[in-house]
Amino acid sequence: MPSLHNLPAPAKINLFLHVTGRRADGYHLLQSVFMLIDWQDTLHIDTRQDGHVRRHDLNVALPEEDLCIKAARLLKAESRTAQGCDIRIHKTIPWGAGLGGGSSDAATVLLALNQLWGLHWPRHRLEALAVQLGADVPFFVRGHNAWVEGIGEHITPVALPDDVLTTPLMLLKPPLAVPTNAIFGSPTLKRDSEHATVAFFLAAPKQFGRNDLQDPAKAYQPADGSSNQINEALEVMRKRFGNSRMTGSGSTVFSWINDHTDTSTLPSFSAADIGVHDAAWVSRVCRGLSRHPLLEVLDQIPD
Repeated sequence: MPSLHNLPAPAKINLFLHVTGRRADGYHLLQSVFMLIDWQDTLHIDTRQDGHVRRHDLNVALPEEDLCIKAARLLKAESRTAQGCDIRIHKTIPWGAGLGGGSSDAATVLLALNQLWGLHWPRHRLEALAVQLGADVPFFVRGHNAWVEGIGEHITPVALPDDVLTTPLMLLKPPLAVPTNAIFGSPTLKRDSEHATVAFFLAAPKQFGRNDLQDPAKAYQPADGSSNQINEALEVMRKRFGNSRMTGSGSTVFSWINDHTDTSTLPSFSAADIGVHDAAWVSRVCRGLSRHPLLEVLDQIPD
């Protein structure tokens, strides 16, 4: 039976995220740049002839109806194939992190099954399904860093400068997960940021703009009365690296690692090196990717 193993599903970060308005139906209008990074989940997919779709969790237990299962079942229904699949997934991207891990997993399933099931659908047809799964899934199906607008449906490839892709990043994820609806429903959310342009962004891509979701996330009060660790993460990263910003709706914070850090130590660099000794905090040193690594594995898919 056909199979594809060691399939990458990379995370992304928002280099900036502005909220520029709100539609009549309540959806917020955004501008952002999504950059793929080399923090990834790994999937192994085998076809089945009995038509069943199954997922097997190799390290972390996922919800029964996660986006991987939804993606496979949606593609199966739309293509009317009689084939099924076994999806084995090794998770390293944390949940509730603003890194798009679940969306990336779903996109990898769509791209891989498109080949394994012999569909060979063009990318735009896969994107039409991806929109039904979540706002970030079409970006991962496209597989290129992008300028993203609207509610996430307007995706324009953007070539990021080499300096952005090669400068290492420290990512720090506190245990806190902020509900997305708490952020977008917050009265403190700025909803009228001025429209930006790609040219202005590329003039200073590491410093450009802000994340408009950051202040509402910082103001979020957990129901159990615990502290809001996003504030702590932003401050400890700012003190150590001179810069910090939340990605997506949080709670991961990233910092550019500048020349004052010895890059030879980066593979073993961890939260403990910046003063965080709680094992529940997840950290990683990453770099940007110029394109989705899955594009090197699969046959070329026409647009």
